[in-house]
Amino acid sequence: MVSTVDLNTVAGLSEQEAIARLKEDGYNELPSSRSRSILSFVWETVQDPIFLLLVGGGIIYWILGDLQEALILLGFVFFITGISLYQEGKTEHALEALRDLSSPRALVIRDGERKRIAGREVVREDILVLAEGDRVSADAIMLSCSNLSTDESLLTGESLPVRKVAAVGSMQMARPGGDELPFVYSGTLVVQGQGITQVQAVGAQTEMGKIGNALQKVKPEPTPLQQEMTRLVSRLFGIALLLCVAIVVIYGITRGDWLKGFLAGITLAMAILPNEFPVVVTIFLALGAWRISQKHVLARRASAVETLGSATVLCVDKTGTLTLNQMAVQQLFAYNQAETSQPYNLELHSRETLPEEVHELVEFCILASQRDPFDPMEKAFKELGSHYLAHTEHLHNDWKLLREYSLSPELLAMSHVWQSADGKQYEIAAKGAPEAIAARLDAEAAAETTEK
Repeated sequence: MVSTVDLNTVAGLSEQEAIARLKEDGYNELPSSRSRSILSFVWETVQDPIFLLLVGGGIIYWILGDLQEALILLGFVFFITGISLYQEGKTEHALEALRDLSSPRALVIRDGERKRIAGREVVREDILVLAEGDRVSADAIMLSCSNLSTDESLLTGESLPVRKVAAVGSMQMARPGGDELPFVYSGTLVVQGQGITQVQAVGAQTEMGKIGNALQKVKPEPTPLQQEMTRLVSRLFGIALLLCVAIVVIYGITRGDWLKGFLAGITLAMAILPNEFPVVVTIFLALGAWRISQKHVLARRASAVETLGSATVLCVDKTGTLTLNQMAVQQLFAYNQAETSQPYNLELHSRETLPEEVHELVEFCILASQRDPFDPMEKAFKELGSHYLAHTEHLHNDWKLLREYSLSPELLAMSHVWQSADGKQYEIAAKGAPEAIAARLDAEAAAETTEK
């Protein structure tokens, strides 16, 4: 279904109305947790039993006069804290940059004129103009569209793009998923066509914002390693404390020297507590987080390395997220040479020129596509023509596109009407489902036979 709206009759919001709605609803931004300050991070670190054990051990060694052991333990504490703090700051900056990318610029119509603004300034009832390659900045309803398809994998998990149609009458926003819906959603990508939409929801009220709100309620839980370490430290600390008290009491009663008994008890307790074990574990986690950050993987907390390392099986579905989202032409088969030639395989031929019989095929593949394509298949057509037909008469960068007939349920093909630079030649280029193109070719052949 294709519907059109005259841009000359669409005035959109006025600047005053847009400013009023911006004050009422706030900026069109996704909800996000506040960045942790250095003090909050240090406080969280201090509460970790492993760090408390190391600090406590260092202080006790200091009191006992063993300055070397004290400096070693406290040095490990500051070293680990420094690495974790560096990793935290680096990840926060990266996440902040990602949040900026999630608020793209938008083309709106205000006061009857097109205007490019920041995505965070889009408000309800703004008129958005979408084209191939645009990132949708808010949930909106389609007023008009021409062969519009969007990638909604961010919300639905489906890698294939979905077709959009114009809304008929008054409609309410619905959940994403499926073809032929008159709605587009914040964060999705326009992969084909053009459209005009009216914004219905911004910020936290969008489908993307609802996901963000749900994530805000999720509280991180201690990892299995952290739980085991806490239990181990607690048990050993309890045993060490009991032995310490027993040694102090026995030493004091039998020898009457309570001070030496206290020192002997502390010495025995420190010998029992495994100071090196938490140091090694924590350093390995911190270094692991640093190493994967060199591969451009964000690890907000060092404990994430444990979760990643404990994975034994990785289950994924085959979606576009596992590919480069690029296509390339492998075979060419000219319709008018069906009886005399075989498909031309580009992988088997390394020469720099194409056979003459397929030149026209490549020419019309390009004419049937957008002049500045975003779709991977159309990009492949244009790259093929630029590589093989650069110095031939089959590329027409100076031709004018007169009209575009978009894909529709009635005809699963799209067509472009072109006019040559001198205005004397007109050509129609079409591409689509094989049965649709074959039906048109058969109809033309029947018409020619009837005329004869």
